[in-house]
Amino acid sequence: MIRKLKHTLVFICFAASFYGQAQGVFSKDIEGKVSSADGDVAATHVLNVSTKKAAITDIDGFFKISASLKDTLVFSAIQFQRKEIIVTAEILTSKTIYITLDPALNELKEVVVMPYNLTGNLAQDMRSEPVVVAATLGLPNAYVKKKTQGERKLNEATTGGGLIPVNPIINAITGRTKMLKDRVKRDEKYARTERVRAFYADTLYVTELKIPALKIDDFLYFCEVDDSFSSVVDTHNKIRIWEFLKKKSKVYRENNNIETP
Repeated sequence: MIRKLKHTLVFICFAASFYGQAQGVFSKDIEGKVSSADGDVAATHVLNVSTKKAAITDIDGFFKISASLKDTLVFSAIQFQRKEIIVTAEILTSKTIYITLDPALNELKEVVVMPYNLTGNLAQDMRSEPVVVAATLGLPNAYVKKKTQGERKLNEATTGGGLIPVNPIINAITGRTKMLKDRVKRDEKYARTERVRAFYADTLYVTELKIPALKIDDFLYFCEVDDSFSSVVDTHNKIRIWEFLKKKSKVYRENNNIETP
């Protein structure tokens, strides 16, 4: 009787172990639909970070991508905020999953307007009219770097007066602080992308990387999703950055079925 019980326990443990391993290895095609408030969801990138496989939504937002339990899926496009989800057992058993994306908030750059004695000829006006800024007026803190809107809001959320500031505690509990930190990180990554965009002329993207002119911004956003993007750009080494772009351009062309001449 005891021997039979031992054999039963051994079988149960073996079955449980096998089931757990099978859950991690099992892979299937996940079908889903991306949606947004404005309805423009075509060509949204869907990346399985765990397997390095990618897909792109069709004009109606539908996609299909292979994934296993606990894989990480990333949804990204120029007009949307990046979104990550972890593949659960419920997702694997669902016929169709639905993903809602939030619009990206891009802060506009400051524009200096000179309303007096302008001719309409930009070249002539630029030579004749000095641009008045804080530095030329000798104002204090003229060279202090301005904080972005996200940085200012984060500072407001994490500081406060009194012996025991109330705002930081409330914002930490409600999750507002974490949300603002994520926004600051997103703004920093967007600034990196803009910096890379300005490093090289459009003709180089087209002739050397074989990226169509109308797809350059989309390609750079595709690069931004890569976890190594930030560290490569922060080196400020244009040769290293260019090698990174060359490598990513091959993957981008394959994912988008772009044929090279």
